Amino acid sequence: MEYMAESIEHSPGHILCCECGVPISPNPANICVACLRSKVDISQGVPKQVSISFCKQCQRYFQPPASWVQCALESRELLALCLKKIKAPLSKVRLVDAGFVWTEPHSKRLKVKLTIQKEVMNGAILQQVFVVDYVVQSQMCGDCHRVEAKDFWKAVIQVRQKTLHKKTFYYLEQLILKYGMHQNTLRIKEIHDGLDFYYSSKQHAQKMVEFLQGTVPCRYKASQRLISQDIHSNTYNYKSTFSVEIVPICKDNVVCLSPKLAQSLGNMSQICICIRVTSAIHLIDPNTLQVADIDGNTFWSHPFNSLCHPKQLEEFIVIECSTVRDLKRSAGAGMISKKHTLGEVWIQKTSEMNTDKQYFCRTHLGHLLNPGDLVLGFDLANCNLNDEYVNKMNSDRVPDVVLIKKSYDRTKRQRHRNWKLKELARDRENMDTDDERQYQDFLEDLEEDEAIRKHVNIYRDATIPVESDTDDEGAPRISLAEMLEDLNISQDATGEEGASMMS
Repeated sequence: MEYMAESIEHSPGHILCCECGVPISPNPANICVACLRSKVDISQGVPKQVSISFCKQCQRYFQPPASWVQCALESRELLALCLKKIKAPLSKVRLVDAGFVWTEPHSKRLKVKLTIQKEVMNGAILQQVFVVDYVVQSQMCGDCHRVEAKDFWKAVIQVRQKTLHKKTFYYLEQLILKYGMHQNTLRIKEIHDGLDFYYSSKQHAQKMVEFLQGTVPCRYKASQRLISQDIHSNTYNYKSTFSVEIVPICKDNVVCLSPKLAQSLGNMSQICICIRVTSAIHLIDPNTLQVADIDGNTFWSHPFNSLCHPKQLEEFIVIECSTVRDLKRSAGAGMISKKHTLGEVWIQKTSEMNTDKQYFCRTHLGHLLNPGDLVLGFDLANCNLNDEYVNKMNSDRVPDVVLIKKSYDRTKRQRHRNWKLKELARDRENMDTDDERQYQDFLEDLEEDEAIRKHVNIYRDATIPVESDTDDEGAPRISLAEMLEDLNISQDATGEEGASMMS
C-alpha cells in the first residue's frame, strides 16, 4: 500500500484505463486511445475505394452532375474533386487534413490520405488517419463523343468572301491560331470560297462570330432550324447557322470609290490601292499618298468593287524614277502616309521591250524603285473596266497604269525563307490548282508588311540557315527577333509524364 501511494504521488493527474489498466490522462471516456479505437471506428461509413471517371481524349475528369474539369495530377483542383466524391460521408466527421499518396503514373490509381476527428463516448475527441483508393476509369466525355461522331453539331459558321484570292483567309487563319479560337470547333471544312466552322453549342459559335467582327470587316446573318421538341418539358432543339460575309476586297486590289465616299475621306482620288485588310480596309491614293481606313459599316453603306484581279498583274521595268518633293494638297485633305514616298516614274512592259511604248504614272513606291527594277502593276489604259464609278469619271482622272509592288525573284525568296507558319487542321474539298501560288503571295506580304506581321505567330525553321534580313536583290525578310521557336512538347497538365498514367 505504501508503494502504490508513493507511485501515485509521482504521477499526479493520471488514471487507469478501465479496459487495460494503463495509466492515462483523464478523458470523458476514461479509456486509452488504443482501446477506444478498438471499440469505435470513426471512419465507418467513409468508402475506402471510389471510382472516378477520366476522358483520355481531352484529359479531363468528370465532376458530377454533368461537368468535366481539367486537373493536373496531385493538384488542389484534383484533390477537391476527389473529396467531393465522398462529401456526404465526410459531413459526419471533421476533416483535419488531406493529401495525395504517390502512386505509379500508369497504375490508374489515386490515393488520398485523410485525417479526420470525431467526438465519441461522452465527448472524447478521437482522431484517425486512413487512405481512400480512387480507381480511375476511362470514359469519353460528351464533347469528345461529338467530335468523334463528326456529324453532330448544333451551330455552324459559314465564312465567305467573294474574291479570287484567299489572302484574307490566310491572314484570318493565323489570327484564329494565335488566339486559340479553333479549340471549341468540332470540324473545320474548307471549300472554294470560304470556311465552315462546326460547333457543339450556339454560345461557342456566337463567340467566334464576335471574334470575326473584331478581326476583319464583315457582316453576318443568323438563322435556326427546329430539329426536335418536347411539348411535355417545353424544350426545343435547334441547329443554328451564322452566315458571315467578308468584304470582297483583298490586299493589292485597285478599287474605285464612289464620289461621295471619296469626298468624305478627305477628297481622295477615286482610284485607290488597298495596302492591307485587317479590322478595316486600308487604302492609299497613289497620286497624293493620302491614306484612309474604311470599316465594315462604311463599306456596306458605300460598297465598291475591285477593278482588276491578281491574275491581271503585269510586269513593268522602271526606265526613270524621280521623287516628288513639293506636293500641293487640296483643302480638307486627310492623313498622308509617312512610310511611303511619292514618285513619278517612266515604265515599260517587259513584254513590249522591242517597242518604244512607255507609260508615265505616279506611285507610292518611290522609296523602293530605281531604274532597271521590275515592278508589278495594272494596265488600266488597255483594260476593259466594267465599273459604274469608273464609267462616270473623267478619263483624265483615270491613270494609265497603277503600280502595286516591287517584283523579286520568287524562287530565291522561297529558297532563303527561314521561317514557317502553322495551319488549321481542316477538311479540304474542291481545291484550286493555284492555292499554292496564293499562299506564297501571302508569305511575301508578311515579309513586306510589318503591320500584318505583328498579329501573326511566325516560327523559326531550323532547317534553313540564318542569313541577313535582306538578300542581294534587296527583297525584304523577317528578322530572327520576330520569330518564335516551334516547340512540340507532349505533356499532360502536370508538365510531367502523367499522361502515361491514363493511356
